[in-house]
Amino acid sequence: MGQHGEHWSLVKLTCIALISALALPAGGVMAQCRQALALGLDVSGSVDTREYRLQLDGLAAAFQSKEVRETLLSDAGFPVRVAVYEWSGSRNFNRRILVDWTAITDEAALNALTSRLQSTTRRAAGPSTALGAAIEFGTALLAEQTDCPKRTLDISGDGTSNTGPRPQNIVSPNWITINGLTIGENRAGFDPSLQELSAYFEANVIRGPGAFVETSLGFTDYERAMTRKLLRELQGLALSSS
Repeated sequence: MGQHGEHWSLVKLTCIALISALALPAGGVMAQCRQALALGLDVSGSVDTREYRLQLDGLAAAFQSKEVRETLLSDAGFPVRVAVYEWSGSRNFNRRILVDWTAITDEAALNALTSRLQSTTRRAAGPSTALGAAIEFGTALLAEQTDCPKRTLDISGDGTSNTGPRPQNIVSPNWITINGLTIGENRAGFDPSLQELSAYFEANVIRGPGAFVETSLGFTDYERAMTRKLLRELQGLALSSS
C-alpha cells in the first residue's frame, strides 16, 4: 500500500473511532432503550384538588398494576424510560417536571417512580388550557432520548385548548407518536361532551404511527383508562435486545 493508501486508511479509521465515541454516553457503554415515554398531565383550572390527586395516584397505580409491571420489567437490559410532567397555561412556569427521565430497569426503579408521584403535592397552576404548549414541552423532553427507537408522548386532558399555540399548528418531528387520554363524563350539561373532546383530540392532538385516544369516564376512572393505555403502548411495541 502506498503513502496515499495508508493516509486514507488512517483517515477512515479515525472517522470510525469518532463516530463510535459519539455514539457512547459518558460512561462509555452503549445506551440501551426500548422506548421513551413522556406523560403530560392536565392540571389547569378545571382540575380541582381531589381530581389532581386522583390523576397522580391513578397513574402510580397503573404503573404498579400486574400487567404493566410485567411488561415494563420483561427486558430489564433494554428498558423503557419514563418522564412525567404537569401542564396548564402557556407560560413556562405552568409546566413542571414531576419525574425526570427514569429507566425502569428493576422493581426498585419502578417503585421510586410511583412513590414520587404519590408524594407530589399540588402547586399553583394557571387556569387556562394550553395543549399546544404542552405538546411542545413534551416533544422537547423526548428529543433528548435519541437512542430510543420508539418515542411516545401522552397528553391527558379534560378540555380543549384555549390559550397559546393551537395544537393542530404544532409541527411534530416524524419520530414521535402522540397519544391522548381524554377525561370527561357523558352527562347532560357537560361541555364539551366526552365524545366531542375525544373527537377534538383525534383531529388536533394525536399523530404519528398507531396514535390513538383512550377515554376516562371522569377522574375516578383514570386508573383504569391509564392502565389500558399503557398496556396498549408498551405491549404493542415490545422490542427485544436479543
